[in-house]
Amino acid sequence: MIGSKLNSHLRANGRTLALAAVGAVLMVIPGAFAEEAAKPAADPSGSQDEIRQFCTSIADPARDQRYLLQKQALEKLQSDVDARIAIMDQRKAEYEDWLKRRNDFLAKADDGLVQIYKNMKPDAAAASLDNVKITIASAIIMKLKASQASLILSEMDPQKAATVTNIMSSASDPNTSKTKDTQ
Repeated sequence: MIGSKLNSHLRANGRTLALAAVGAVLMVIPGAFAEEAAKPAADPSGSQDEIRQFCTSIADPARDQRYLLQKQALEKLQSDVDARIAIMDQRKAEYEDWLKRRNDFLAKADDGLVQIYKNMKPDAAAASLDNVKITIASAIIMKLKASQASLILSEMDPQKAATVTNIMSSASDPNTSKTKDTQ
């Protein structure tokens, strides 16, 4: 009987002792976890190294991307400039063509022919110019003095006089170009 009491007492004390040991172990374990969680915050140099390493590894691709975007922007600007230069070249060609046609037009009425019409009476000159090509008539009238030209135009057929006037105004207008003449 004494043996059984002793056994039950040892068991009860053993359980208490075991519970105390388990409690002590459990008390130590959360502290160990807390230390591990605190370690990354306590070591900022390790995270700084990771950040520096990350930034260094993406620096070259980022620089390449920036250069690519700048190159694309420059290529777009270059194409815009090239397009504007093409337009300017086209306008220059139109102006040179207009100037050549104007000079050719004025050359048609050489000085000798102009002198003949200058000495004619306005009604006779008008009748004669009614039967000449319209461009030649315009060139001759354009080289005459304004007072004499107005007298001849007043004697000409009104429709032909209007056409001559349009040709003369186009020849003296620097904004006239070949593309506008054909429209």
